[in-house]
Amino acid sequence: MFDSLWKNIHAATMADGYGIINNAAIGIKDRKIAWIGKAEDLPGEPEKLADYLFDGEGVVATPGLIDCHTHLAYAGDRAAEFEQRLQGTSYEEIAKAGGGINSTVQATRAASEKEIFDLTLRRLRYLFYEGVTTYEIKSGYGLDFEAERKLLRVATSVRDELDLRVQRTFLGAHAVPPEYKGRQEDYVDFICGEMLPQLAEEGLIDAVDAFCEGIGFTPHQVRKIFDVAKSLNLPVKLHAEQLSNLQGAALAAEYKALSADHLEYIDDTGVTAMAKADMTAVLLPGAFYFLREKMLPPIDLFRKHRVPIAIATDHNPGTAPVLSPLLMLNMACTLFRLTPEEALSGMTRHAAKALGYQAVCGTLEKGKAADIAFWDVAHPRELCYYFGANPCRGIILAGEWHPFDRE
Repeated sequence: MFDSLWKNIHAATMADGYGIINNAAIGIKDRKIAWIGKAEDLPGEPEKLADYLFDGEGVVATPGLIDCHTHLAYAGDRAAEFEQRLQGTSYEEIAKAGGGINSTVQATRAASEKEIFDLTLRRLRYLFYEGVTTYEIKSGYGLDFEAERKLLRVATSVRDELDLRVQRTFLGAHAVPPEYKGRQEDYVDFICGEMLPQLAEEGLIDAVDAFCEGIGFTPHQVRKIFDVAKSLNLPVKLHAEQLSNLQGAALAAEYKALSADHLEYIDDTGVTAMAKADMTAVLLPGAFYFLREKMLPPIDLFRKHRVPIAIATDHNPGTAPVLSPLLMLNMACTLFRLTPEEALSGMTRHAAKALGYQAVCGTLEKGKAADIAFWDVAHPRELCYYFGANPCRGIILAGEWHPFDRE
């Protein structure tokens, strides 16, 4: 019946809460979950049901984690700027000296596609070894046609060469590049008239994002970009309400966006609009921590309006150099006051929805992808409790077992 069968595991399906099935078995066929339930209910003797029979030795199995908001593809780092800020240099002073996002843009433009691929893969492996099987990778550190194309090609290569599930998100509206300084509207026209349509025609874009903020792009400019994205049948998402409230989430809801992300300053109007549009709120505790923000996202409002909450690393060189999804689970609980069940749902079921992948992954259910993480814990809540250690024993990715040697 199965290509492989796992027994002696405790499955946290995450389909409804933790969805725990003790003494469970999981049968895998053609890279998908073909059977899941109590081992005693298997339709025959385990040894006769599968080509390969594995003993899970009592581990907890969860869906592979999903990092639904990352900026993994770029060159360079900003560690020196981090040190400068701690010594009292302002961000404005750093930017005037050529630092900030422009330093990352410069390093990214100068690096070869192979160099960026190697850097992206190195970062991704940290996430992989902590149980992540599905990724979002944004562009946004090229900010011209060739460099943005290079970043999206890297995301494509990562997906194809490693057989991963990767959503490639175009974020040309991340910042205004130096050559367009003082001509922001011209840059938006360039995105809408050239970059976005051409890159979409090359098949390099799965979704479109923008940074709607006082230091980013205006709601009017975001509308222009989203109109083009919709004309190309591309789903949209939005960096919104991170530093102020420009009603970006409500704007995104008009376009039936997949998600609005950050959301520290969102109000009831924005949350209500997200609920009506069936959007996901993607919260990014790593950026909140690194920037030492004080405004908490309104968790109770999301709960009240039943807006699903996803959690992601937001890995980027400037505001969230985070490479530990497990730490994000802990921070979601300690900083944002989520329960462990809510946090883990935020990196499985709700993260899948934030990418539009809910029919494919995010829960352990028959017919979904055989992307499974195995953990040396007694209960899934421990994934949010401990930090500084990695209990991931290995993952099943597209039906294939990848053990992690911890010796």
